[in-house]
Amino acid sequence: MFKKLIYNFDIALDAIKQNTMRSFLTSLGIIFGVASVIAMLAIGQGAQQEVLQQMQLLGTNNVIIEPVVRQMEGDVQQVEGPAQDENRYSPGLTLQDMESIVANISNIESVSPEIVFDTEIIRNGRLRSGKLIGVSKEYFDINSFSFADGGTFSDIQVRDSDPVCIIGSDIENRFFAGEQALGNKIKAGNIWFTVVGVLEKREISTENIENLGIRNYNLDIYTPATTVLLRYKNRGVLTGQDIQSAAANNGSENTSGQNYHQLDKLIVRVSDNRFSVPISDVIRRMLTRRHNNVIDFEVIVPELLLQQERRTQNIFNIVLSSIASISLLVGGIGIMNIMLASVVERIREIGVRRAVGALKQDIKFQFLTEALTISISGGIIGIILGIAFSYIIEITAGIQTIVTLYSIVISFGVAMSIGVVFGYFPAKRAAEQDPVKSLHHE
Repeated sequence: MFKKLIYNFDIALDAIKQNTMRSFLTSLGIIFGVASVIAMLAIGQGAQQEVLQQMQLLGTNNVIIEPVVRQMEGDVQQVEGPAQDENRYSPGLTLQDMESIVANISNIESVSPEIVFDTEIIRNGRLRSGKLIGVSKEYFDINSFSFADGGTFSDIQVRDSDPVCIIGSDIENRFFAGEQALGNKIKAGNIWFTVVGVLEKREISTENIENLGIRNYNLDIYTPATTVLLRYKNRGVLTGQDIQSAAANNGSENTSGQNYHQLDKLIVRVSDNRFSVPISDVIRRMLTRRHNNVIDFEVIVPELLLQQERRTQNIFNIVLSSIASISLLVGGIGIMNIMLASVVERIREIGVRRAVGALKQDIKFQFLTEALTISISGGIIGIILGIAFSYIIEITAGIQTIVTLYSIVISFGVAMSIGVVFGYFPAKRAAEQDPVKSLHHE
């Protein structure tokens, strides 16, 4: 059997060599079909990997609560009329909300607030704009931060609202070049902070920053939330300056759009992502009651976003693969047409082989091997081109592509199957030729 396979393979190679150009043109459909499938799946896999990376930045086990600053809207008559029932008081998103979530909801590992203020960072005559972020000590575990030097805040520093901070890697490089950052001081706004920790650099693409609405963590200064509220600004407390500002704006400017929320974000880490959706529902109902039925917050579940993105990517992959598979189908039809023409051209050869003892099965196997050889050679070239196309797309278009063994095996297996399926009918037709008529065929 093995010798017969080798013999038929040699005959197939001789037939291909005699019509090299025709065989190459025949295999073009397979070549570009396989290349297209690999390239399209590589694009889809790259997009899926990018989505996973984005979700890791948000945390699939996290539930994020963000404040929504209410804006005045409605008809003029409604606004100018008597007090409306809708004008209810809400304290905004506060530390008390966080404490209530921790105290009343189970399956929560940790919670951290986030208070963001734009400020100016100053040290040794250098100045640049940046962000001062008020957080809890759990914030760094929730967001999977690693420390290059030092560590997180101590319980005493949080309790006493000490002016201590943890800086991003880019802050260290720009303000502490060539010297030790740990233990030194840096000024943010009007406050001097002592550096107690330096975060390791986190690679974040500009696209992720824009798509997810996140910051460049490497350029931030982190301090305890209690420190920000005591020493910097507490938006949840009405000050004399706020009253004067409101009085000055009375009748000339609408101040309903001012940010009255004490916190800019609450990040809740659940013990298992299976609880993310039900816990988010409980949080939504709890905050609605605490805020006097004023929906001035938004609850975001990254796990739901991940599932939605995965469904979208799966549909995207199916569509792309289906389009690319059309090329394989066209290539298979091309193989069948050329093999049928080859049968007509080689009827006399078929008669000679039958006359010297070849069986119908031998003739069928010969032509099937020839079709399979064309599809396999086209598949190999298509794999090389597909990998090359993927890297070219990544370099030129800036789209992440990932070529997997799965896509190579699938596309090559389909190419072989097409050779067998579309080569079978011509092979069967060749085997059914009458030996006597074939010998007399001109």
